[in-house]
Amino acid sequence: MSFTIEEILETKRMISEQGLDVRTITLGINLLDCIDKSLEIMQENIHNKIISIAQDLSGVATSIEEDYGIPIINRRITVTPISLLLGGLKAIQDMSLSSIQSFNDPLFHGENSKDLLVSEEAISNCLSIAQTLDSAAKQVNIDFLGGFSALVHKGFTRSDLCLIQSLPFVLSKTDRVCSSINVASTKSGMNMNAVRIMGDKIHEIAEMSKDNNSIGCAKLVVFSNAVEDNPFMAGGFHGIGESECCINVGVSGPGVIRNLVQNQQNVDFETLAEIIKKTAFKITRMGQLVAQQAAKRLKIPFGIVDVSLAPTSRPFDSVAGILEEMGIETTGGPGTTAALALLTDAVKKGGLMASSYVGGLSGAFIPVSEDFQMTEAARKKILSIEKLEAMTSVCSVGLDMICVPGSTPPSSISGIIADEAAIGMINNKTTGVRIIPVIGKDVGDEIEFGGLLGRSIVMPVKKSSCEAFIRRKGRIPAPVHSQRN
Repeated sequence: MSFTIEEILETKRMISEQGLDVRTITLGINLLDCIDKSLEIMQENIHNKIISIAQDLSGVATSIEEDYGIPIINRRITVTPISLLLGGLKAIQDMSLSSIQSFNDPLFHGENSKDLLVSEEAISNCLSIAQTLDSAAKQVNIDFLGGFSALVHKGFTRSDLCLIQSLPFVLSKTDRVCSSINVASTKSGMNMNAVRIMGDKIHEIAEMSKDNNSIGCAKLVVFSNAVEDNPFMAGGFHGIGESECCINVGVSGPGVIRNLVQNQQNVDFETLAEIIKKTAFKITRMGQLVAQQAAKRLKIPFGIVDVSLAPTSRPFDSVAGILEEMGIETTGGPGTTAALALLTDAVKKGGLMASSYVGGLSGAFIPVSEDFQMTEAARKKILSIEKLEAMTSVCSVGLDMICVPGSTPPSSISGIIADEAAIGMINNKTTGVRIIPVIGKDVGDEIEFGGLLGRSIVMPVKKSSCEAFIRRKGRIPAPVHSQRN
């Protein structure tokens, strides 16, 4: 890949004046060969493999920053979904199969997730594995490790249920471990038993981390159509179709795009889309350069570049700001979804022109707490959860970093998850929910998370109950267009 002097100077201006950065270098690691019946041996295998492969990740990222002048904000690791490893442990193998089948039965009779017949020993084993991951992440000096995950869109295994039951302990007792649970897919439909359980679990996680604004929930995403090569947190994991290890990079540049749109107030939509597309092309080329350099220096294969506009709490670094520069007075008002559709599509097209290996989520993120102007729109009561839901039909991932009152019933959280998963399932796209019921807080209260998670305002949830709907059992069938073979 070669660059002209003009391209290099333009990229330098984007970095120094408009906040362009590489949001993350993420190293994916396969852990399937770490499985063992002994908890201690499995922990040792996991720790040793992560350390041996990732020990130079942080240093290499720093060397690329110094050599090219490109800021790299995060160093991260993704691992094989941990539920796939847990089945090897004796404590989990000893679980009754009949108790698992009751949760896969369409006539599932359990009243809530506390009916999960998981032994204390099995939960303790899950927590021990998570603490091993957390310790390894700290030792190699990375920011987050994703992959404490389970794929349950069609049903549960013993290890899936153990992992899910352990989430409140894991996400309140570890610092860098992130989790994701896939509850739906276009091919398989939606596992409503899982949706119901996750509403309960999110509430339990909020309670167990309530002394820190229920921040444990910020490390969990509930997905529909989860992807295997996502470098972003909290939903990243190293899929089973991936290689032994690989380097994935997530680039970001909402400030660059915003500056561009701000200077193009009188152009038509086609011209605006073309300009955004060309800029996304340049951003992607920079990301691929970083990814290839990281892969070369670490002697690890290059995977993908995720071309996502990921905002930060910096006022100018805002996806909502781009939409408002397009002509939307306040994000959430009429025209917002159309503006976001134009933006997301143009970014994807520009990325695909620049690299044959665009992957992950790619498009535009709309996390409320991490986007200064999203928070302002919510404070003005113009941006609502319902409008965000409509916007997720055209954005990268879904409802992200949304704070709701701590008194929100678990069934309402499950209903929000089901709505969002349905958008992904029907539209054959990835959607996710990262929602935080902040214990002790109510509508309008300000929440400060700090760092990249930013600050937010507690948004209202409609009072209408969906309890009777969520208490129904089984799976919502896959849509008719799932039969494409």
